[in-house]
Amino acid sequence: MKTKPIDLAVIGGTGLADLENLEITHREVVHTPYGEPSGPITHGMLAGHHVIFVPRHGAAFRIPPHRVNYRANLWALRHLGAAQILAVNAVGGIRDDLSPGRLAVPDQIIDYTWGRCHTFFEDDLDRIVHIDFTFPYSQPLRGEIIGAGKDADIDIADSGTYATSQGPRLESAAEVDAMATAGADMVGMTGMPETALARELDLSYASCAVVSNRAAGRGEGPITMDEILRNLDRGMKDVRLLLEHLVVRL
Repeated sequence: MKTKPIDLAVIGGTGLADLENLEITHREVVHTPYGEPSGPITHGMLAGHHVIFVPRHGAAFRIPPHRVNYRANLWALRHLGAAQILAVNAVGGIRDDLSPGRLAVPDQIIDYTWGRCHTFFEDDLDRIVHIDFTFPYSQPLRGEIIGAGKDADIDIADSGTYATSQGPRLESAAEVDAMATAGADMVGMTGMPETALARELDLSYASCAVVSNRAAGRGEGPITMDEILRNLDRGMKDVRLLLEHLVVRL
């Protein structure tokens, strides 16, 4: 029996280890030249469309952001036939309007990470490869995500610059101030190198960021995991609804 083409691949972040509204058909283990992905790839049907899903931090949420095998995850999704990828990222809100629980679709990114495998183009090359990264996210896919948010009556910020920190610790207030000075509107730990790797594979890739907390120094008192998880639980409900509208638009 011929497999239905994949309409969308979803990379789940903190708070999204599974898609509750996905009618699972099967799970598939994929071995890649870059090691093992974060887990088996889940296939399923969402609003009548074929969607595949991988939890970035593993099903048991045990892979910290600096240890995620970003290359393996993206290679596996493309190997299975995915061309459009929605990445879900938990972020701290730097910009005033990015309040906890709100969704945002970033249009720019700043990389503060180090020591991560950040390219496919490093060994056995016939030539040096430089990708254009002027606009790091797929503009057409971003437009569809924003449109799906409107269809679902979800409050969604339609732009923003995502600063990617190394983690797994949260940032200091001074670091967030420096990021804000550089133009960052939100800060998370998983935006890079994933975004650039997707561009290297010529994938249509965009992010749906979920604000889990006010970034360091932007709220009152210390940031707690209880606060983060409570806000993510609220935001991920909107993400699941957004996905139902997005696959129909795609």
